[in-house]
Amino acid sequence: MKLLRYGPEGQEKPGLLDANGTIRDLSGHIADIADDALTPESLARIAALDPASLPAVPGTPRIGACVGHVRKFVAIGLNYADHAAESGMAVPAEPVVFNKWTSCIVGPNDDVKIPQGSTKTDWEVELGVVIGSRASNLSEAEAMAAVAGYCVVNDVSEREWQIERGGTWDKGKGFDTFGPIGPWLVTTDEISDPGNLDMWLDIDGKRFQTGSTRTMVFNVAALVAYCSKLMTLLPGDVITTGTPPGVGMGQKPPVYLKGGEVMHLGITGLGEQRQQVTRA
Repeated sequence: MKLLRYGPEGQEKPGLLDANGTIRDLSGHIADIADDALTPESLARIAALDPASLPAVPGTPRIGACVGHVRKFVAIGLNYADHAAESGMAVPAEPVVFNKWTSCIVGPNDDVKIPQGSTKTDWEVELGVVIGSRASNLSEAEAMAAVAGYCVVNDVSEREWQIERGGTWDKGKGFDTFGPIGPWLVTTDEISDPGNLDMWLDIDGKRFQTGSTRTMVFNVAALVAYCSKLMTLLPGDVITTGTPPGVGMGQKPPVYLKGGEVMHLGITGLGEQRQQVTRA
């Protein structure tokens, strides 16, 4: 299934994208694509519905972040060896874990705002993993059962704050609008192998990132298991799993967003995002 949230910011309703690309309203069955609506039992009830029985949503509404009420937005750094190389950093022996503040989350096509004074705002297309079950201390063999589905994430990053302002990556990762997620939450039954998905990102029509989750250092099961040892994972938590090479920081010379650009990115089977870059 492809689940989504549509409507004005702060007033999003739950929806389902049917096989014809029509948005169907789920608000008669669940309050939101969030929390316990993402448990295996709830997803099974939604999957049993006939999409044609659900009201069709007219027009072309705004698409919001595909998960509501995200309590933890966990991110993984340097999870592609070639991206670590372009960043001048060693491939990590264990996952590098940091946070994106949940207040940075926006819809997949909402504007991304460069922070005041920023000269090093950058892009990162990433595979997002949405948790569907409360879980802690999982083994890798148990980890995939805790996953509800997947989505596209743009891990927008301010490199000066991330790297040059005291060494805490979180500083540069959670500015407002730095977390577009969606358009869809695609449930695990539609993605047979999250370790074999092509991904790409363009700036103003120029391809900067071309990669595949095949080259991740730590796969989805390893990351979910590892994070579950650091914290209790809850339904609706999002783990974004790292980016392939081609970020602005890795260009020679570096290229950063100035405002006015359009970022266009996507992952096979998970949809596409398009953001206008503005200045705060």
